[in-house]
Amino acid sequence: MRQGLVIRSTGSWYEVEAEDGQLFQCRLRGKFKIKGLKVTNPLAVGDYVKFELEEGEEQTGVILEIIPRDNYLIRQSSRKAYHGHIIASNLDQAVLVATLVMPRTSFGFIDRFLVTCEAYHIPAVLLFNKNDLLDEDTLEYQREVMAMYERIGYSCLEISAETGDGLDRFFKKLNGKKTLLAGHSGVGKSTLINRIDPAIQQRTSEVSTFANKGVHTTTFAEMFKTGPNTYIIDTPGIKEFGLWDAKDENLAMYFPEMRKYAESCKFHNCTHVHEPKCAVRQAVEDGIIAIPRYENYLSMLTGEDNRK
Repeated sequence: MRQGLVIRSTGSWYEVEAEDGQLFQCRLRGKFKIKGLKVTNPLAVGDYVKFELEEGEEQTGVILEIIPRDNYLIRQSSRKAYHGHIIASNLDQAVLVATLVMPRTSFGFIDRFLVTCEAYHIPAVLLFNKNDLLDEDTLEYQREVMAMYERIGYSCLEISAETGDGLDRFFKKLNGKKTLLAGHSGVGKSTLINRIDPAIQQRTSEVSTFANKGVHTTTFAEMFKTGPNTYIIDTPGIKEFGLWDAKDENLAMYFPEMRKYAESCKFHNCTHVHEPKCAVRQAVEDGIIAIPRYENYLSMLTGEDNRK
């Protein structure tokens, strides 16, 4: 039996990189179910698996076991109610590519991404792209936004993938790590990936049939090796980022600045909405917790946000 890393998926066939670097096209044997987790995809890019070659075949195999994950990033499935969709697993960090113009990434989308990373213990980085399109006022506003997230503890960078401005600092963050890149369509992720390694862009533009076993679609993530122990996981443009399995009573714990004050609330089950002597609401009133973050917390709590 061999062991390998899933680097590509069509949902039914998986490209697996074996420990010796060989690539194999594999399928799952039977139906895999993960205890306590309803998902549309039992196997994701970034998973380590055990597999064996099919009888009489040299390049196709059958996956027999999924090695337990260190972590994974999941969002609510857009296709199947009450199910999640695992975007990728075993991540060292997740980078959200955001823009304030053409198209604008909303604070609601950013905060849902960060909450999900917090819930699954994945370090998050905010990468603000398209500096070359910003006037002085908008650039100043962007830096105020970055300062808000940096005060909470998130790493923020501003770049222009088009001109290359600021990319050196970003590239250093990638070395020796498995990094997931996410963001809306149009934020410049493809341009950024091409800057990281032009070979990636060439591959993503090809039509692959996985040994005629299935066609690769844009609904699945894909992993690329760009250096020693360095991988980039590209994801399709995400229109929505629906929270998955975030319980109301735990939601504030995924906001680091609220988590700090929630322990001082009068009631241990405080929702930080209307209860008396709420330390979180007091911190908002004192300007310690940013109003946009608190408002997004309320929107997630009530389910009134539109996920955009």
